Amino acid sequence: MGLTPSVWAGKADSDARINGLRVWSGPDHTRAVFDLSAPVEYRLFRLDNPPRVVLDLNNTRLQTRLQVNNNADIRSIRHGRQGKHNLRLVFDLKKNQRARSFLLPPNEKYGHRLVVDLSDVKSTQKVKKSAQTTHDKHRDVVIAVDAGHGGEDPGATGASGTREKHITLAIARQLARAINAEPGMKAILIRDGDYYVGLRKRFEKARKHQADLFVSIHADAFYDPKVHGMSVYVLSQKGASSEAAKWLARSENKSDLIGGVKLDDKDALLARVLLDLSQNAAMEASQKVAKEVLTALSKIEKPHKKHVEKANFAVLKSPDVPSILVETAFISNPQEEKRLKNHRFRQQVATAILDGIRNYFYQAPPPDTWIANRVKASKDQPGRHIVARGETLSGIAQKYRLDVHSLRKANKKKNDHIRSGEVLVIPTG
Repeated sequence: MGLTPSVWAGKADSDARINGLRVWSGPDHTRAVFDLSAPVEYRLFRLDNPPRVVLDLNNTRLQTRLQVNNNADIRSIRHGRQGKHNLRLVFDLKKNQRARSFLLPPNEKYGHRLVVDLSDVKSTQKVKKSAQTTHDKHRDVVIAVDAGHGGEDPGATGASGTREKHITLAIARQLARAINAEPGMKAILIRDGDYYVGLRKRFEKARKHQADLFVSIHADAFYDPKVHGMSVYVLSQKGASSEAAKWLARSENKSDLIGGVKLDDKDALLARVLLDLSQNAAMEASQKVAKEVLTALSKIEKPHKKHVEKANFAVLKSPDVPSILVETAFISNPQEEKRLKNHRFRQQVATAILDGIRNYFYQAPPPDTWIANRVKASKDQPGRHIVARGETLSGIAQKYRLDVHSLRKANKKKNDHIRSGEVLVIPTG
């Protein structure tokens, strides 16, 4: 039998109660959240053969059922008394797990909580390279798609009870499918289920997968239910500056790749200059792609604001990955809540976001990508035209002194629909 050392944690209370239990599983961890009537003093430790995690809670009573159904890590949770006033909870595990715990204070949605996270011992293995080399040795552009909130963090709630975390996941999945159907693009879902991912871990996961762009999906809320419209955000300069200082202050970050350059062998001044260059490039790219996405979303409806907004969102603080946050609609508006629940509307939103992303990457494709090679080939090859944002088939026909019918026939088109980045054959003679 193995015993993991532990210490007492938390603040003692004379009569605490466990009033509820919620369990979520993600790809790399399981989280159990106990709803408490007050802070508790507790101790967490692990036992082997068979694998178990034990929680001893002082002056605590159980007021709920400890039911866990079809969990990948937990077989069951048992309970028993330890003396007259203390409670013992035992997690029977399916395999050895690392365990950590912490107390959370009340917020606007929940009261006091005790959180237990279980993670696979092997979960720290290095993530495989995700920027796959395809299409004649030219890699795909990688888009990290982040569904906001999740698990015990439901986000905003609509008038009829719709939770933001479910809407954002639905849109993120639809966007990821659309991206994966696009030649030369690949999507990485930051979360693909109802579980929570820490804000910093979200952009760190995007960096590990060598993402070219990070897109976070949200559904806004406001105290006035009449407020409506979509918004696109990038990181404010103030938030970027504070994050840069933190990044360099943390020694473990200095060995990371920042804009493709290692910082661990650089002096402080040079490291800061390199980080500034990388971060400025990422923020400039963020602004450009955000503008393209906002323009595409504006075709669905009038946006909440006509310009790209800036805010100090933690999820946008990657130092070298362009990042945007899309507020798809106001879930606090009953009409928009109804639209967000509609699959067709969510698909419209996902398609518009992809249109904006495509417009940006065909204007500024990353080197060595299939898109960059395609753009170059179309420019080098006579009789080809690459469609720019805002162009129409009739306008392109007029540019080359053609009639629309001939241009449509040469490209085997049934209608006049074209998209940014598309390569058209220009008939000659």
